[in-house]
Amino acid sequence: MNKVTILFILLFSGFLFSQETDSTLFRPKTGPTLDSLAAKTDTSAVKDTTKKKSDIDAVIYASGSDSLIFKIPERQMQIFGNGELKYKKTELKSADILVDFDLSRIQAWGVVDTSDTAKTKLKGTPVMSEAGEIYEGNRLTYDFKTQRGIISVARSKAEGGYYGGSRVKKIDKETYFIKNGTYTTCDADSAHYFFYAKEMKVIMKEQIIARWIWLYIGGVPLPIPLPFGVFPNESGRRSGIIAPAYGQSFEYGQYFSHLGYFWAISDYMDVNLLSDLYLRGGYNLSSRFRYAKRYSLSGSIDGGYSSLHTGESGDPDYGQKNDWRIGVYHNQQIDPTMRLDANLNYMSSKGYLNRTSFNYNELLSQNIRSSATLSKTWEASGNSMTIGYSRDQIIDSPDSSQIGNINEILPSVNFTMLPTYPFKKKGKVDPSDEKWYEQIGINYSGQFQNVRTKLSGNLSSHGGFLHSLSTNIAPKIGYFNVSPRFNYVERWYNKRIEREDFHVIDRARSTVENTVLKDSIVTREVHELDAVRSFDLGLEASTKLYGIIQPNILGIQAMRHTITPRISYTYTPDFSGSKWGYYGTYTDVAGNRVKYSKYEREVFQGPGAYEQQNLNFSVNNIFEIKTDKDPSDTTSEAKKIQLLNLDAGLSYNFAAPVNKLSDLLLSYRTQVGDYFSFNGSSSYSFYDFDYNKGTTSTSYLASRKGGGFMRLTNFQFSISTSISAERLKGKDQKKEEKTVPPVTESAYGNRNNPYMGIYSDEPPDYSIPWDLALNFNYSMDKRDPREVRKYSNMSTSFNFSLTESIKLAFTGSYDFKQKVFTAPQVRIYKDLHCWEMNLSWNPLGVYRGYRFEIRVKAPQLQDIKLERSRGQFSGR
Repeated sequence: MNKVTILFILLFSGFLFSQETDSTLFRPKTGPTLDSLAAKTDTSAVKDTTKKKSDIDAVIYASGSDSLIFKIPERQMQIFGNGELKYKKTELKSADILVDFDLSRIQAWGVVDTSDTAKTKLKGTPVMSEAGEIYEGNRLTYDFKTQRGIISVARSKAEGGYYGGSRVKKIDKETYFIKNGTYTTCDADSAHYFFYAKEMKVIMKEQIIARWIWLYIGGVPLPIPLPFGVFPNESGRRSGIIAPAYGQSFEYGQYFSHLGYFWAISDYMDVNLLSDLYLRGGYNLSSRFRYAKRYSLSGSIDGGYSSLHTGESGDPDYGQKNDWRIGVYHNQQIDPTMRLDANLNYMSSKGYLNRTSFNYNELLSQNIRSSATLSKTWEASGNSMTIGYSRDQIIDSPDSSQIGNINEILPSVNFTMLPTYPFKKKGKVDPSDEKWYEQIGINYSGQFQNVRTKLSGNLSSHGGFLHSLSTNIAPKIGYFNVSPRFNYVERWYNKRIEREDFHVIDRARSTVENTVLKDSIVTREVHELDAVRSFDLGLEASTKLYGIIQPNILGIQAMRHTITPRISYTYTPDFSGSKWGYYGTYTDVAGNRVKYSKYEREVFQGPGAYEQQNLNFSVNNIFEIKTDKDPSDTTSEAKKIQLLNLDAGLSYNFAAPVNKLSDLLLSYRTQVGDYFSFNGSSSYSFYDFDYNKGTTSTSYLASRKGGGFMRLTNFQFSISTSISAERLKGKDQKKEEKTVPPVTESAYGNRNNPYMGIYSDEPPDYSIPWDLALNFNYSMDKRDPREVRKYSNMSTSFNFSLTESIKLAFTGSYDFKQKVFTAPQVRIYKDLHCWEMNLSWNPLGVYRGYRFEIRVKAPQLQDIKLERSRGQFSGR
């Protein structure tokens, strides 16, 4: 039978169905009747004979693939065959549907699947959607007036989970009672795990409450039930207790970690409190406060305090270690022209990381750095200012005397003006009409720094201003760009140093015949305001040369070689002369006059001590090709590929007393698509090496017979490649129709996980079959041919999807000089549908160990897991 669809409006009970008509309509031979179904509900099925108005006051859309029957005297409608109803925000689909307008009641049920020989399987079971919530079951009874209902053998979806039972009764819009209830986050037809309780209460978008709960895994219950449980039933962040994890440490004994509480203060901020408790004594406390406002600001404040004990109190080996850490992260766009960024980290010692962190990068770090920047730009003038703060603390070093040293800049203020053209006439737009003097630009920048240092426990502070004023002009003369320039720098300091020499008798080394003098230098600070001025000037000329050939072979349309030669001259006076007053002298014990800078300790130091008259040469070479269009693709375009960049440069200092010619510097780099890159540099000296003095000779290498023209002093290069199955397929190749099921959000990779679990590894991407990244570094230092220093290292990262649910990952590096592996790590991931398995193994080094874990994917149930760890991952 064709599909029957009807639309009717019932605003009053007397409309349409109030007529007393005895029409006999077709009734199916099978299927329950209204009376048989109504008897199974909690609502009275007895109809009031007194005529009353219906509670249905909106449009009802009804359709059925078999038949749709109106029983006018009984004021009922029955739909057979894939029935559908739509009423306000409620939609219902079922094999058969029965509507009673007098009782404002709807009933739906499934029918026996004829393909099932056992006749026990149903099809077309009711599926009801109401205001975004979906309810499923074998049989459904629903009251439009009270919005109450009953579902038998029900299954419904909540936020991030599913709940169901043999009987579900709706009390109001938000509350449900479930008999023989289950709850799970597994979406399989037969859940791999679930919680079971005889009685369960569901409060929509809030929580699910149950008592005496049994956890079933693979259909098998665990032997011990939970007396009660509260499961979150709302999306987003929510307050609650963070369940602890149990572990054992060889050094600190058994422990409970990450026991705490998470408080979702509002939509814009939250805070957590975490604790680790050790049975041998000791604890870790940590907290993190987060805040965010879209398009405006975001950040967090976190801190931790650790007090751990080793051994027993009173024993000789008893020890107590107290450490702390504070971190502040803030990003704020104050207005379109002002921004604040801060990343502040403070720590008592490296011990805090060793006892609380499992991250390789943190464990291998030797410094802890902080920085903050407030930047402002004035749109009208283009001027800008930056106020900054930076701090660098050494927390680990081969030289133990350096541990704890701090270098801090508070504050650093920078102001920069856009170039101004004082001689440019107003109203001119075309640069070709300008006179040469109208192109003269003036640049200014100012900087203030206050530097505080702590070296071996000694504190010192130095501050100063730096003003830079420069002029530039870049007229074009024929094919050449000529750029004369002049730079003026002025430094303001409030102190300087002065050194004095004293010669006293060294009685420990003196004899009757010989008196030995000991040189004693006294350095004292002089506090006064000083202005230290310096300047330099120069002239530069450059041009471009092009060479093009068009072979039109092998898909190459053209090849181009671009040469950019550049020559410049710079002059800087010798500011160590007495007329400037920036340098002082003292006499050592040998009677030699030693020159020193009075401002060598200041933040911007002082001007240079030697005259510079440098003639600089440089050449930049770029080799490119242009490929043909793809004739089979009308949308394709010719591509330009840069094959090689080769730069060379050297200089000649006319004012230098010796070794006027500098080293020849070469740099080269190339990039082949996204697959391969090569970077390298080398330097060559024109001077011989004096083996007697152990320094560079003053004579040219070419003057020595058989010495050659240049000698290599430094060479280094790096090669990196990154390939994957997706890249080899090509960007334009369409993916196969078969796709990998999306991976459910994992507790490992959820960076904003409010529970702040122990580990925060990146979630594996099963959609990429494999990817490989290799990086090789090599360096050689031959400045002293007697001691050639070499270093070579290979690092790799390899990920391989063995199947659609198993992924292997390896990272590590190999030092060819020391012949050792550095920080290797092996990881194995397994997607178990609603569970996941993770194995992390560090086979070598100080931080070796492993962690094996099987856990539920859902973040709200991430503490349901099986875990085993050793070494670094168990606190050693």
